Amino acid sequence: MASSPTDPYTQAGVDTAAGDLAVELMKSAVRRTHGDEVLGGVGGFAGLFDASALLGYTKPLLATSTDGVGTKVAIAQAIDKHDTIGQDLVGMVVDDIVVVGAKPLFMTDYIACGKVVPERIADIVRGIADGCSATGTALVGGETAEHPGLLGVNDYDVAGAATGVVESAQVLGADRVQDGDVVLALASSGPHSNGYSLIRHIITGAGIGYGDQAADFGRTWGEQLLEPTRLYTSPLLRLIAELGDGIHSLSHVTGGGIAANLARVLPKDTWVDVDRTTWSPSPVFRVLADLGGLEIERTEGTWNLGIGFFAVVSPAAADAAIAALRADGIDTWQVGVVSTGPRPDGHYEQGAKGVDGGAVRLVGGYREAGAN
Repeated sequence: MASSPTDPYTQAGVDTAAGDLAVELMKSAVRRTHGDEVLGGVGGFAGLFDASALLGYTKPLLATSTDGVGTKVAIAQAIDKHDTIGQDLVGMVVDDIVVVGAKPLFMTDYIACGKVVPERIADIVRGIADGCSATGTALVGGETAEHPGLLGVNDYDVAGAATGVVESAQVLGADRVQDGDVVLALASSGPHSNGYSLIRHIITGAGIGYGDQAADFGRTWGEQLLEPTRLYTSPLLRLIAELGDGIHSLSHVTGGGIAANLARVLPKDTWVDVDRTTWSPSPVFRVLADLGGLEIERTEGTWNLGIGFFAVVSPAAADAAIAALRADGIDTWQVGVVSTGPRPDGHYEQGAKGVDGGAVRLVGGYREAGAN
């Protein structure tokens, strides 16, 4: 039932009619993510997904992940642009599932806001739906919660959870990694959704507004920093299908930076020196580091610096993997080799996120900007 002007809930700051309108505006985008396996349509208390496809698996394992976008939403709010945050959410959630080799099945989202602005909510959900379509994920449900008095009228946060499936015998991980395996880096589209507290601190300290023109990039700072997260799920699933046992482990470079995330998918008795000379950090990272008076190496535990994913593959599969990913539009290159031999002296990252995995450090100096 729509709210009336005398509805006490409306007087308390919650507009249920606005919530209903937001659902109407997002319906078509959500439905585009539905195949025959999704039952019940949009607006139910629970999303229904036909799991009979799992009967074709010998031993299906369900993979699940949950995450948010972090303080990147503050930039979307600052410039009133909300149509890309949804893709960021899908990248943070669904791309974690493919790390174990799982195919995503379905996702749900949660949006908390100070005031429901239907068009804004619909923009966010359309972005989520577009990301779900790109990754083969059904968006089967969600919730928009209005929290007046807790959040400002223009404030919101987003979160999501997804579920996927992988055959037990095909799970990727550190146990598959062997001495001599090749470590490939997959290019990022920018900061993705990590390290934005540092980014915002730098921008504020430099006296820059998000609506200001960024001369280095030909658009506003807000537009540059809202560059959507690259989605890796579909290209990586195609790669796994093509090369099979040649793909041993994958790592999503998110919070914690480069070395820590790679170390999580290596066996305990292995080490890798990631060679900085194989790439030049993306311009956005160099410009931000300069603005903040930081050496680029000091940001390696915060930003991805141009690497969004790692793939650890057999030496025989390396060239084919690079070619396949590049054909899918993802620049890919070799950055290191897994070793079980005596580890060189020096500091290595190990034990991140509670995983007592391999040891990783970055060595050498980055290429100059624009160098091949």
